[in-house]
Amino acid sequence: MTAIPQERRLVTAVPGPRSLELQARREAVVAAGVASTLPVFAARAGGGILEDVDGNRLIDFGSGIAVTTVGASAEAVVRRATAQLADFTHTCFMVTPYEGYVEVCEKLAELTPGDHAKKSALFNSGAEAVENAVKIARSWTKRQAVVVFDHAYHGRTNLTMALTSKNMPYKNGFGPFAPEIYRVPVAYGYRWPTGPENCGAEASAQAIDQITKQIGAENVAAIIIEPVLGEGGFIEPAKGFLPALARFAKDHGIVFVADEIQSGFCRTGQWFASEDEGLVPDLVTTAKGIAGGLPLAAVTGRAEIMDAAHASGLGGTYGGNPVACAAALGAIETMRELDLVARARRIEEIMKDRLSAMREKYDVIGDVRGRGAMIAIELVKDRGTKEPDPATTGALAKACHAEGLLVLTCGTYGNVLRFLPPLVIGEDLLNEGLDVLESALAALPDAS
Repeated sequence: MTAIPQERRLVTAVPGPRSLELQARREAVVAAGVASTLPVFAARAGGGILEDVDGNRLIDFGSGIAVTTVGASAEAVVRRATAQLADFTHTCFMVTPYEGYVEVCEKLAELTPGDHAKKSALFNSGAEAVENAVKIARSWTKRQAVVVFDHAYHGRTNLTMALTSKNMPYKNGFGPFAPEIYRVPVAYGYRWPTGPENCGAEASAQAIDQITKQIGAENVAAIIIEPVLGEGGFIEPAKGFLPALARFAKDHGIVFVADEIQSGFCRTGQWFASEDEGLVPDLVTTAKGIAGGLPLAAVTGRAEIMDAAHASGLGGTYGGNPVACAAALGAIETMRELDLVARARRIEEIMKDRLSAMREKYDVIGDVRGRGAMIAIELVKDRGTKEPDPATTGALAKACHAEGLLVLTCGTYGNVLRFLPPLVIGEDLLNEGLDVLESALAALPDAS
């Protein structure tokens, strides 16, 4: 495999003629409900570059939504997955098991927070992992209620749609949803009425009060939260919020579940975002960055809780596929060898410095936040009112795309530009991507 030159290159408009041809074919046979951020068709990807079928090379600030953390063609991932492909593609672990599944579970026991005995079960997607975490928590506690938070995103299956906060596009018209799901406030510092300095204590008190009064702690099987909220807007819960919820859960026999699907595997400058405040969840859900782009997910947690489900109560035909497990071992190898935890911290340093300077210059940027290589800017019409500005957010993303920078939007209000570069991106490409963003900001009609 020839390495892709690590340089931005535009040879056609974005999208180019070949991508437009493929788009026409797509529209004839692919369901309209499956949308794409940018209709350029990929030909190759690696490092910090995505090359399309027209030969354009885009700087990748998306990583396939935090999936290609180690790059889209990491040597160890390709090597291990290729070797496994040659041996066998599938036996179904529930029929005849294989070592790769066990080895991935051993790595998860080692890497996830806490030094207690842990076990894992492997699945295909993040939503599947979250759904199985609920099954496990209900089996362990013999309770039914599940607590989730404002701005949460946990997936698109029926149960995880119920857990997800945002209606459009994830839930609209797809109900009825699963019962016994309860939503409480999250510590969103930028938008907290009394200011970020009060947010952690006040939000945790409100959440605990609502759980206690409206549900009853003795009825709650699980509290599920993303340590850094992803689709909801890259919200870092204000300090103190997560530990308060974890203490409450422990005191009342509630399973505390950290959804690390987007924030895990070095993305935030730690192996897992929970480590930031010393959080040791009972269960951790992982996917996305776990396997270098192949479909794999996991629930990892306290051995006694993980063993609560009866034999054959967990599983799935493809869960822990041997090729995906091999890829995961290659991804973890790469993370360790390249010290991607440190690389994520360096990316944060560069991005926050640049983005904070842009905030000083452009009033449309209300907030700069995030950790590691999970960074975002929130765009507002007015800094005083903090009124969300989704139109400008969309226009800014489109302008970046046209100049060869792949960026993603998110947020409950659609007004957050999120940055998820591969952790192997070169600093020159990272800075060039930020240059493109700054030029796009400067070209906005009301740029200040």
